[in-house]
Formats: sequence, structure tokens, C-alpha cells
Amino acid sequence: MTTFPGSAHVEMVMGLPVSVDIRTALPAREMTPLLDDAFAWLRWVDDTFSPVKEDSQIGRLNRGRTIRQIPELIEVLHRCEELSEATDGWFEPRINGVTDPSGYIKGWALERLSRALCNAGAGDHRLTAGNDIRVRGSAAPGKPWRIGVRDPRKDIVRKVVFAHDLGIATSGGAPIVSPRTGQVQDGFGFVTVIGPDLGVADAYATAIYAMGPLLARRYATGLAASGPYQTLIVGRDGQEFSTPGFTAYGGAEARMAG
Repeated sequence: MTTFPGSAHVEMVMGLPVSVDIRTALPAREMTPLLDDAFAWLRWVDDTFSPVKEDSQIGRLNRGRTIRQIPELIEVLHRCEELSEATDGWFEPRINGVTDPSGYIKGWALERLSRALCNAGAGDHRLTAGNDIRVRGSAAPGKPWRIGVRDPRKDIVRKVVFAHDLGIATSGGAPIVSPRTGQVQDGFGFVTVIGPDLGVADAYATAIYAMGPLLARRYATGLAASGPYQTLIVGRDGQEFSTPGFTAYGGAEARMAG
């Protein structure tokens, strides 16, 4: 485990660096086991849901082997079905007979961890796993979190949002397959969705990216009109489209990269 000043800790989990930054003032005797439990949970999620690990529950499911009917597995598979229906099949965790909930599971895992930290008295925190971020509480007394929305292809900050309680999910850094064609979709630079549940935002970002330019703006506009999820779409040419609620979070263009 790498330790930084304060309570920020980073570990490699799910093949990427995951950061847990707790700003709530807690004594070391409480903070240390809290962080240990946080990363133990994330490792368990990876061991259970990774489609590339043969003995994970998803790996066993895809190989026709016996799986354990654990509540978390049932919850995730059921929620993925609901999100597939909500996106008219553009979020699809099962393609060509292979189940892969990767477009939802990372956001879901951080969302569950965020709730657990709140219940444990660590209500001021920022969780980061790749392009998924969950913030709660304050970065400092009375101050919201300042979150840079990064272009995953160019690794530059395109927007900045300020929030006390928000999930931020970005798709575009890894290949996304269109469930309609089975081909990798490459029509965007990236798509970012913000909202109250990071797992849901993660799935919406994946779905909107998979839709391609013709449908994405229309769907994002309808999504924003019907609920709390707001979207930023950046094209391959750098042109931006955002729903009005995205700007309300202070989505001003960043003036410096990194």
C-alpha cells in the first residue's frame, strides 16, 4: 500500500490504481482498519466479478460452472438487466453469450464503499478508480470537492465540477463494444455522466458512448429532462455538448491540463 500525507491511500485493484481519500478527522485506530476494510472490499469485488479471472463468479458463469448465489451477485445481475431495459439495450452486460458487467461494476463497488464509509462516520471522502469518481461531504470544512473531468485519451482536464455529493463516470478510455453491431464504437472522444449513484452513472456513460453520435445527444437530453443524471459529450473533433444540469455543477472549461 502506498501512503500519502493525510488519509489518502492508493492500491492497484481491478488492474488500475484506486484511491481512497478520507478527509473526516478520525483517530488512527479507526482510520487504519477503515482503509484496510475499504481495499479488502474492492479486492473481493474484483475476485468475484472479474470476467477474466476463471474462478470468479462471472468467470464460472461464463464457463457454465456452478456459481454461488451470493446476494451481491444477484443484485448486480438484476440491476444490469434493469439498466439494459432503461437504455433500450445500449447498456448490455451480455454480448455474444459472454456476461461482462464491467460497465457497471466499478461504479457500483465505489458507490457501495462510499455508503459504508458514511455509515462508519467517514462522511467526507473522495473515491477514485480510473475514470470513476465518488465524492461525499467536504474536501475541507465548508468547501466542496473540486473534480477535474479528464479526457481519457489525451489525459487533460476538459471541465471542472464542484460538489459535496456526486458520482462522476467517464467512458472512452477503454474500448466499448456496440451491442447492436458487436463492433468497437469509436465515434466519441469521451462521455461523462454525473449523478447521485455512481454505478448508474457508469452504466449510462457506457450506453451513451455505445450509441454513437446520432442517438447520444437525444438520449442524454431525455435523460436529463427525466431525472438527475447530466451528461457531457466530447466528440473526436473536440466539440462539446452538455446538458444544462451539467453546467449547474460549475462545469467551466479548465484553463490548465493535469
